[in-house]
Amino acid sequence: MPENPLINDPDAGIERLLEIMRRLRDPETGCPWDVEQDFATIAPYTIEEAYEVADAIEREAWDELKGELGDLLFQSVFHAQLAQEAGHFTFQDVVRTMSDKMVSRHPHVFGDQSNAKFADQQTADWEAIKAAERAGKQQKGALDGVAPNLPALLRALKLQKRAARVGFDWPDASDVLAKITEEAAELVEARDNLDADAMEDEFGDLLFVMVNLGRHLGVEPETALRRTNAKFTRRFEAVEAELTNRGKTPQTSTLEEMDALWDLAKAREKSAP
Repeated sequence: MPENPLINDPDAGIERLLEIMRRLRDPETGCPWDVEQDFATIAPYTIEEAYEVADAIEREAWDELKGELGDLLFQSVFHAQLAQEAGHFTFQDVVRTMSDKMVSRHPHVFGDQSNAKFADQQTADWEAIKAAERAGKQQKGALDGVAPNLPALLRALKLQKRAARVGFDWPDASDVLAKITEEAAELVEARDNLDADAMEDEFGDLLFVMVNLGRHLGVEPETALRRTNAKFTRRFEAVEAELTNRGKTPQTSTLEEMDALWDLAKAREKSAP
């Protein structure tokens, strides 16, 4: 196959990437792995790349972020190529749809509405526009359109926000805290009864209410848990390092020893400038 000059043109922009994707998927001269893929097999990579973007941002790894954003963009290009081959749509259709949506949802920027609004008013306007879009898609229920395959914490948050818009919400955080106490007691009861199915059900209820508390407090659950995961990792690695200095491992140490080292690592973190 004659080489398209776009392939080696560093200044060709998105057209170069689209051509590379087309060549990778060519049934005769493309990459066998890329040719074998479909929407379902690529979707997990798309999710993984989105999380890697979030991770780079959280770590403020700006040099890495460029590459991670490129990886995520490539996922969009891959899905668009699959769609074009199946006759569904093209990458340009994706760009056009997104551009039209952004213009439609920002009449205070691209239309004749005033942009002299507070953020909460703009948010309300945004939600009204999205509600009209859902109505146009024959999505009548308040929860319609919340993707079932979203990560569970994110989907719980979106479901709660949708329900809150139609008035199904606790007035303030104190009501949510009371619900947490209730759900925790129900989880303990399920545990005491050795009912595995009930324990899973009640544990899910407790997680769901914790997400709701975060929403009322203005805390994003996924971000908070990622932060705690990072904190746990730092402190446990500090415990392992101190044990190594003592010629020991977690396996050869007692829980009391490790707990004391954990408290030391925690104290050092809090006292650090």
